[in-house]
Amino acid sequence: MATEDAAPIAGDSGQGTAAVANLELTQRRFPEGQRRIFLAAIDAFSERGFHATTTRDIAARAGLSPAGLYVHFGSKEEVLYRISVSSMRLTEQVAAAASTGPGTPADHLAAAVRDLTVWHAEHAASVRVVLHHLTDLTPDHRAEVTTIQSGIHRLIRDLVTRGATEGAFTVPDPTSTTLALLSLIVDTSRWYRPDYRRTPDEIGADYAAIALRIVAATPA
Repeated sequence: MATEDAAPIAGDSGQGTAAVANLELTQRRFPEGQRRIFLAAIDAFSERGFHATTTRDIAARAGLSPAGLYVHFGSKEEVLYRISVSSMRLTEQVAAAASTGPGTPADHLAAAVRDLTVWHAEHAASVRVVLHHLTDLTPDHRAEVTTIQSGIHRLIRDLVTRGATEGAFTVPDPTSTTLALLSLIVDTSRWYRPDYRRTPDEIGADYAAIALRIVAATPA
């Protein structure tokens, strides 16, 4: 795989609404060619679906020749895999960062729900691609992505369990409660659009408050 000077990924690629809305890779640095392919693929997969999209489509949207894509990736599936792994790992980092440090179980859960909600809103286009096309990955690639996904679930479940154990939360079952919280968070990526009347930060604050009501958090 050829190397190039790394360039930060910009949110506005000029490649369509899905790519413009996508910010999922802005916090990492990739070679410029890979960056363009990622954004072009997210746009194409969002618009046409994985199976209807060809490597030629992705290359054209990225401003590359058809052969140019293969300098970086061996197949269309590998592009989807790299997008999926990057997105999931970054999501896991968001959850882990919010779940650590000083504070009560309520503080940590509220921070995790808030930050994950903001993440899913700001990166809605790419999250939709990852979730909708998980079954289009090879078994090994899908297993890697779902393992990371399970780690995210475990982080939230541990927060809920800790709060319940310490008497800070009242929940019938930590696992069911975790699934309810994650459903609330992830669904943000389904309906959120950049022109929505509330910002991701405002939605995140709302969902953090809702999460504390779901777990019946004891007032501090």
